[in-house]
Amino acid sequence: MNSPTDKPFTDPAGTWNQRFETDAYVFGKAPNRWLQAQAAPWKPGQRVLCVADGEGRNSVWLAQQGLQVDAFDIAEVGVAKARTLAAEHGVNVNFSVNDCDGYEWRAAAYDGVVAIFVQFADPALRERMFAHMVKSLKPGGLLVLQGYTLKQLDYKTGGPGQASHLYSGDLLRTAFAELEIATLTEYEAELNEGHGHRGMSALVGMVARKPDRRTPHERPPTSPRTRRDSRP
Repeated sequence: MNSPTDKPFTDPAGTWNQRFETDAYVFGKAPNRWLQAQAAPWKPGQRVLCVADGEGRNSVWLAQQGLQVDAFDIAEVGVAKARTLAAEHGVNVNFSVNDCDGYEWRAAAYDGVVAIFVQFADPALRERMFAHMVKSLKPGGLLVLQGYTLKQLDYKTGGPGQASHLYSGDLLRTAFAELEIATLTEYEAELNEGHGHRGMSALVGMVARKPDRRTPHERPPTSPRTRRDSRP
């Protein structure tokens, strides 16, 4: 989720709780389209973490695909709505209320990490958060990320209004140098995600894998199950 203001705020939890204090889902209930398009490699039963998950649209969809999902957000109001959404769809997600520094990141715990519009973070927090994401991936685990680029300052259709919070391909290549980047693309597209992300937008999408340097004997056996493809 993104900062709703173009100025830094000193009470992020309070700001997001106030924004989520509405019956409507600020970013809608449908999952992010970039995530939908990139999630096929994950198989039922694998474990995925959703970072700054907001009102739960992405974590709930991943749980519907048969994944074991952990998700956290700083806003207790958002997490309460996420729990309601999960109940509506009859799925279980392990939700918690935490900020990125307070979350108990576990090393090599996840087959996937999802970071969709987590651009509330200033450069110092972003560096720590990105490092935690890399650490939490298992060998061979996949990071799926989407954010806004600098051109979004012209569109003003969502996201932070601070240049220091926005991404570029070069920034992501440097930040995730430990990972093997499979896809990294800057593009423009029309978003229709609730009233929070609406209109033509300047985007960057990345998929990157943590190198698996284990020997064949050290790797777990491959499951024969195949995940259904839920992409649109």
